[in-house]
Amino acid sequence: MMSKNQINERDQIEMITIEELVPKDHLVRKLESAIDYSFIYPLVEPLYSKLGRPSVDPVVLIKMTFVQYVFGIRSMRQTIKEIETNMAYRWFLGFGFHSEVPHFSTFGKNYERRFQDTDIFEQIFYRILKEIADKGLLSADHVFIDSTHVKASANKRKFEKKMVRKETRAYEAKLQEELNQDRI
Repeated sequence: MMSKNQINERDQIEMITIEELVPKDHLVRKLESAIDYSFIYPLVEPLYSKLGRPSVDPVVLIKMTFVQYVFGIRSMRQTIKEIETNMAYRWFLGFGFHSEVPHFSTFGKNYERRFQDTDIFEQIFYRILKEIADKGLLSADHVFIDSTHVKASANKRKFEKKMVRKETRAYEAKLQEELNQDRI
């Protein structure tokens, strides 16, 4: 017998926290517990002025790129839309239910004004990869890539550094392309 949902509980009021909504085994929880993001502040401090309006937390900006990259989201605009509705992403960024998510152009402006002509992204992602590798959460033993245009090399350490630089530069190029499209 077919049944229909006769009860609409969308307007039900409950006392609940974002903490309760994010599963204990969700990847964002693992990322949060594995990485100490506080090292980012001294790295980016010289890029910020002591004057003017308060900025978006630089760790939030970096974590937004992390969400985009780790979860395979195609653009920063789409990443922002996902953050607005995904409670796990909000939890990872430290946002509450009603916290305002930065506009996608905020990320673009910060990137252009502060990070574009620096190797800050490379430094941060290399440090994050090193930290998770030191904790045994990352291994270079098994790497899957399209090897069509890759030269052979047996030095694992060299490969890790080159991959970080290559991935970071590819990501920055993708961001720049997205920013240029927004200008049109």
